[in-house]
Amino acid sequence: MPDNSADYEDPDELQPTFDEDDHPARVWNLLWLLNPGDEELALQQFDAWREARAGAEHEAGDEQWLWDLKDAIDWRSGFFVDGQDTGSLVAVIDELAARWNLRVDWGGDLDDEDFAETIDVPALLATAHDRLREHGYTLWTWNTGEDAHAGWIALRRDDEAMLALCSLLGVEVRPGSDPF
Repeated sequence: MPDNSADYEDPDELQPTFDEDDHPARVWNLLWLLNPGDEELALQQFDAWREARAGAEHEAGDEQWLWDLKDAIDWRSGFFVDGQDTGSLVAVIDELAARWNLRVDWGGDLDDEDFAETIDVPALLATAHDRLREHGYTLWTWNTGEDAHAGWIALRRDDEAMLALCSLLGVEVRPGSDPF
């Protein structure tokens, strides 16, 4: 048989190479968890993150890398909303869940003023977390240190990997059922 392996793209060529203990390797692994089945998007976000990191001087151990990552994934694989902005939270979670053809049942009509007045961002995060768990996903939040909520969605089967990786990266994360 003829060797036609050159006709096919090697998926390993799409992945960047780096040392195992390298911080960018850990960021890449995080992006891999945030984009299950979408290596191309993970690679685009990784490139955007590296570009942002290259544009400025950063000290070792600084936390700016996480804010650069937030910018690279916002509304595509992650979210960042004001602590009081229920409308933006619902919109971004709906957008993120749509990647897997999922819709979140928010427990009421968000256009109903009576219902909208009784909910807040933490309650919506808990609702979204519970609804996504039913479909095999976990909504995660990370500590922004301010009156804002940020996070991402990953496969439920990767919960332990998410906790271990975020610990290595120094990112304090919690499930959306117990947001910061």
